[in-house]
Amino acid sequence: MNKIQDYQIISNVLLAKKTYEMTLTGDFSWVKNCGQFINISIDNKFLKRPISICDFSENELVIIYKVVGYGTDFLANLKVGDSINCLIDLGNGYNLDLVNDKCLLIGGGVGVPPLYSTCKKLVEKSVKVSVVLGFTSVSDMFYVDKFKELTSDVFVSTNDGTYGDKGFVTDVIVKNNLSGMDYLTCGPEVMLKGVHKLMTGHGQLSFEARMGCGFGACMGCSCKTVSGYKRICVEGPIMQSEDLLWND
Repeated sequence: MNKIQDYQIISNVLLAKKTYEMTLTGDFSWVKNCGQFINISIDNKFLKRPISICDFSENELVIIYKVVGYGTDFLANLKVGDSINCLIDLGNGYNLDLVNDKCLLIGGGVGVPPLYSTCKKLVEKSVKVSVVLGFTSVSDMFYVDKFKELTSDVFVSTNDGTYGDKGFVTDVIVKNNLSGMDYLTCGPEVMLKGVHKLMTGHGQLSFEARMGCGFGACMGCSCKTVSGYKRICVEGPIMQSEDLLWND
């Protein structure tokens, strides 16, 4: 059952170009799966902002967001001790029980954060994890070293070639012969579409979307599947690869 909850900010720091890491304190016992999200109220605005959960414990939760407009700029200017109002208990999360002994994590930009806690959980389950992270430029990069603390198989691409391989995550996957692995991914839809067409293993794809309500009433964040349109905020944000259809 979705509910509204206030949480206090204990950290809000700049990680990379226009990209911030915010840590909240409170009761987060409702978080059951990596890949869930919260929907944050923004002062003087009707629509909340959905943000993926990067990491969590019983009493702390970490989110990472990029300043792209009024709402995220509002978040960037909040201070330690301030509170935010959130719609919580959202999203299905990744089903780690479907993961075998090897798995590829693929993240693009602000799609990287939910894969961090996912990587930690998989490593705890003794899964051999490989990671591909894609960023626009070296100035946009974050958490690369944190992933390298969890696994030695971390590959990075930047669109402009200022770090790692020049190009996209799909280029890195082809170069390193990773397309046959089962995979979990999160990023912009154009990236998800490219990954889905390239990969031959089973995938769980986490969609980013603007949300009108965040609890399934407005149908504004739907994606096309073999069984009809599904709401990213309720049936998602994670969709199974075999269920997806794409609007060309």
